Amino acid sequence: MVTRDAESLLKKYARQFRSLAVIGPRQSGKTTLVCKVFSRKPYVSLENPDERLFAVQDPRGFLSRFKSGAILDEVQRAPELFSYLQQILDRTNKDGLFILTGSNNFLLQSSISQSLAGRIGYIDLFPLSSSEINLFDKRPAELAEYIFYGGYPELFDKSRTPSIWYPSYIRTYIERDVKQLKNIENTVLFNRFIQLCAGRIGQQLNTAALSNECGIDVKTVNAWLSILQSSFIIYLLQPHFQNFNKRVVKTPKLYFSDTGVACSLLGIRKPQEISVSPFYGALTENFCINDLLKKKYNTAGSTSFFYWRDNKGVEIDLLLDTGKKLIPVEIKAAQTFNESFLKNMIYWNNISGNTGGILIYGGEHEYKRSDKIQLTSWKNLKSIKL
Repeated sequence: MVTRDAESLLKKYARQFRSLAVIGPRQSGKTTLVCKVFSRKPYVSLENPDERLFAVQDPRGFLSRFKSGAILDEVQRAPELFSYLQQILDRTNKDGLFILTGSNNFLLQSSISQSLAGRIGYIDLFPLSSSEINLFDKRPAELAEYIFYGGYPELFDKSRTPSIWYPSYIRTYIERDVKQLKNIENTVLFNRFIQLCAGRIGQQLNTAALSNECGIDVKTVNAWLSILQSSFIIYLLQPHFQNFNKRVVKTPKLYFSDTGVACSLLGIRKPQEISVSPFYGALTENFCINDLLKKKYNTAGSTSFFYWRDNKGVEIDLLLDTGKKLIPVEIKAAQTFNESFLKNMIYWNNISGNTGGILIYGGEHEYKRSDKIQLTSWKNLKSIKL
């Protein structure tokens, strides 16, 4: 297994907090990472029925086995542990004692906020970034291949076939993880709902349209969107409200946490289909924003991510807010630069009084223009400072 970018952050946090929570999608590499960094700690999976029963029925006895701490995997499966963990952490001055992992953000956050607030450090671990994928001997070569494969470690570590692996992953997710949050009886309809979401990548969220097409009410749409967010399948990119004397859109845009999952839901079965797909631009946008988000999470960056759009349809794909300045980012799948790619960015710079920005595109040539706009290849996303 390659060294994950988040490894140094994990070690740093283990010296700052009495306990750590590593959260992210199922199969994103959480267990592998924590077992590597904390190899001397005993490991217990709460997915194991015997261990989970012990933890639920006798949490004090369960935890008494681990005088020097432990790795507790999928800990949201036994929320009874958290109050007892609080007592242990309050009595210790040791840092990095218990390492908790979870793939269900809602259940984990709810339990932690009630019992362990102020005692625990959070690390979000998402699937592999493009720079991490590049550490493997067998890796994608073209942009469409990176999009198609996504970032789940097992695809590269064990050379899995995406068109076989992802449908199984999605089915397991629906049949296991979703039912932890909400007992959805009609899994066929829920799967249809996820597919409809995949067809809206990079678009403004329209709950009424999802309601009509899926045949469910808006309240159910919002509940199911919450499930998809809590289990790290989708995320919503919020709009930046600063209007610069123009009316702006205040509806979030929908993206998937992994483009391989999205491709599977869209029925894409091989990389060659992506470049001719009507979703090529949206998937490229999704891939690039994902990679930048992973860099932020892996380094505990403070930059906030937004998009901007006014009521005339002028849009900035990504607006990076560093706290000191706003950096507009446009994303294009085309391999050849065209001056028209910068139209919206130049417009936004003019009304905001900003200068510069970043164009990420499908080509390889990189340079900084006289107007301070940087042309950056999708292959070099790691170079963008956050």
